[in-house]
Amino acid sequence: MSRLTRISILLAVFFALDKAAALLRLVILNRQFGFSKEYDAFNVANNIPDMLFTLISGGALAVAFIPVLSETLTRQGRASAWDLFSRIANLAFVVTGVLALIVAVLAGPLVRSELGIAPGFEEVQQALVVDLMRLNLIATMIFAISGLVMAGLQANQSFLFPAMAPLLYNAGLIFGALILSPGPENTLGPFKLPGFGLGIHGLVYGTILGAALHLGIQVPGLVKNGFRWVPQLELNSEPVRKVLRLMGPRVTTMFMVQMTFLVRDNLASRLEQGSVSALTLGYMVVQVPETLIGTAIGTALLPTLSELVAAQEGRAFHATLQRALRVIVAFTIPVAVVLALGLRPLLEVAFRNLTPAEMDTLVWVVRGFLVGLTGECLLEIAARSFYARQDAITPMLVAALSLVVFVGLGWAFFRALGAAGISLAVSIALTFQSSLLLILLSRRLVEKLSPGFTPLRALAAALLGGAGVVLVARAALAAGLPALLIGAVALAAGGLLALLPVWQEARLLLKL
Repeated sequence: MSRLTRISILLAVFFALDKAAALLRLVILNRQFGFSKEYDAFNVANNIPDMLFTLISGGALAVAFIPVLSETLTRQGRASAWDLFSRIANLAFVVTGVLALIVAVLAGPLVRSELGIAPGFEEVQQALVVDLMRLNLIATMIFAISGLVMAGLQANQSFLFPAMAPLLYNAGLIFGALILSPGPENTLGPFKLPGFGLGIHGLVYGTILGAALHLGIQVPGLVKNGFRWVPQLELNSEPVRKVLRLMGPRVTTMFMVQMTFLVRDNLASRLEQGSVSALTLGYMVVQVPETLIGTAIGTALLPTLSELVAAQEGRAFHATLQRALRVIVAFTIPVAVVLALGLRPLLEVAFRNLTPAEMDTLVWVVRGFLVGLTGECLLEIAARSFYARQDAITPMLVAALSLVVFVGLGWAFFRALGAAGISLAVSIALTFQSSLLLILLSRRLVEKLSPGFTPLRALAAALLGGAGVVLVARAALAAGLPALLIGAVALAAGGLLALLPVWQEARLLLKL
């Protein structure tokens, strides 16, 4: 088993725990708030603070940072790498603080404007969004540092503490949902719990607590890797300028990605109540397989690809990327089909307080997102491959095209297909984006990328797994099994059957 495979499995395990905690959180939130106006407001209020985090330390700077930090670590040693880290982290914190202050001042227009994030909400609901958004900026400030700490540890090939951080973040949110939000008559099954009665505001305080835990769990990793903080800001050194040169296009790219979420909720706010929550919940559900496959492999891959570029190992870069591509295609196509056909009974158990109409909306939203599962997972490695080569321009231009595709399709679909039309538009745009990136990347490598017969085997796996889900679900239903068992047995059977045609790629996973 290769080092990259071991790292991918480690990340997948912790990501699985994180997603299990996230799903538990969603179940708790849904049973407490349902598809209410308050919960819609909470979900919309997260958008701009999340954008700040993603644009600076969470996505833009972190991904632009890792290749340069890996290069500094390889060529100049750990002391120089941590010196660079300190200067970038200081800069990120200051910039985030200034932008957070601007957002807090302009929160009203950002929410209420026709081009804002919730023009379709009523006035009281918009005021709640403004209040929650301003509180959420506190968590954003904490994440500004925590996201960079995660990138710094990953560049040092230290993945354990960063992998644990999202789990702690979910713990904070669950505490907010179970303790801070409910009133004094708060129970969990037979247990009576203390309740602070903060309502939807309790979720924001839970978010702030989760952000603090996200940062705190990574501090031992910094100590272990000999981190020394340098209290200086500097823009003149070549490594800092190189990070900033990469960051500019990366910020633009991530802005395009975040605009997808803003446009998504803008359109959904014009639909029936609960559409925003259905899209948020559906996206979170599909993020479980996406994270376990695409994000786990992509996160483990970036430092290795960066090192191969620094060492000018072109053939090893190609071979590593091609193995990852084949594994992702082989697993995501059958997973998407199996989940699309067999997930409903589990959703009905987890979110049993939804009305039949709301459940129908959620199921079709999930299916719309599953159409793009392969494309979204491939995007995790396609974009990182360009950043490893210190090319941030190409992903930026392709992301801009993808946003245009989404806006056009979203506007065309959302009236006719409702929330499911929006999720379908997201999937098509993401698939377009990853496909175009891989085509452009393939032309720059020592030889072209080729998935071989993997797509055909994946389609065969999807057909076999899908048939297994349908047949087993019908047999379980005829036998009178409860919905939870029907869903679990059908998905397990479908997954095992789907594994047979792609066994070759499953073995390849051990050799990443």
